[in-house]
Amino acid sequence: MVRIVPFALLAALGIIAAGAPCQAQETYPTRTVRLVVPFPAGSATDVLSRLLADALTRKWGRTVISENVAGASGNIGAFDVWRSAPDGHTMMLAPPGPITTNRFLFKDMTYDPAKWVPISWLTTVPYVLTVRSTFKGDLKELIAQAKAGKITVALPGPGGLAHLSAAYLQAMAGVKMVYVPYKGLGTAINDIVAGHVDLMFDTVTTSLPLHREGRVRILAVASPKRIAVLPDVPTVAESGYPTYRSITWFGLVAPPGTPLPLADRISKDVGEAIRSAPMVERLNTMLMEPVGSTREEAAAFFAEEAQLWGQVIKDANITLQ
Repeated sequence: MVRIVPFALLAALGIIAAGAPCQAQETYPTRTVRLVVPFPAGSATDVLSRLLADALTRKWGRTVISENVAGASGNIGAFDVWRSAPDGHTMMLAPPGPITTNRFLFKDMTYDPAKWVPISWLTTVPYVLTVRSTFKGDLKELIAQAKAGKITVALPGPGGLAHLSAAYLQAMAGVKMVYVPYKGLGTAINDIVAGHVDLMFDTVTTSLPLHREGRVRILAVASPKRIAVLPDVPTVAESGYPTYRSITWFGLVAPPGTPLPLADRISKDVGEAIRSAPMVERLNTMLMEPVGSTREEAAAFFAEEAQLWGQVIKDANITLQ
């Protein structure tokens, strides 16, 4: 269930676009549509974008392409979209960073994430707390060891959701963990498997196969509720931190100034594509939960996420510049 935050909060965060509404284009699209992914090819973001591009190409009868414009934690691709014409032919498909959290991490930004025109909250992916296989305790024992300064945390990319999730738990538990930075997910998870590092927050997509093979343990689920593929694994909330939640997600946004009727029209088509039976079947194999929200629901959700992680970043004094 999508929770709608107050109108005042959305306005304060700049997510509701100003100005008189315009009529959606009678004929849209009129040319190739670009879905810009601000990260390298091969990621879950990239796969989702290509699936959506294929579905929209069939729906619209016009070519929709997925294009990778990577660099600077998503900021290079985001700026590419930001400066594009607000006519629905260039949009960004991204995880939280370029949509909600980068503005709190970087002092100098070439774009204002608060002014994106939300199109749709596409999917979510549960986050999990993954530990080395030789750690046999539960979350309470993990926190007890952290209080003694004996717990190391892998960070596959500073400022990412894995980093923020660890910082959030630290703040709630009143502990300090030793951060071990990595340049990417692969090397980080390899060190968890090898037992060189104690834990990492990760997507269930990556950790579940390793958990099933006994190479790592999924100690807790970071989403608010237990998940079907891990029915016996408790949530962090159940384990003593009732307000804790961390999920990753993917959203679609358009440049500032995109007419809201056009944004609504695109959002409707995108939602239908995401919720179609073939797409749902494919997303389920990727352990992604389809949402396909309306524009208003996306705006509310993005604002809620910005509020949560903006406060975590501020409290932990996390900066990337």
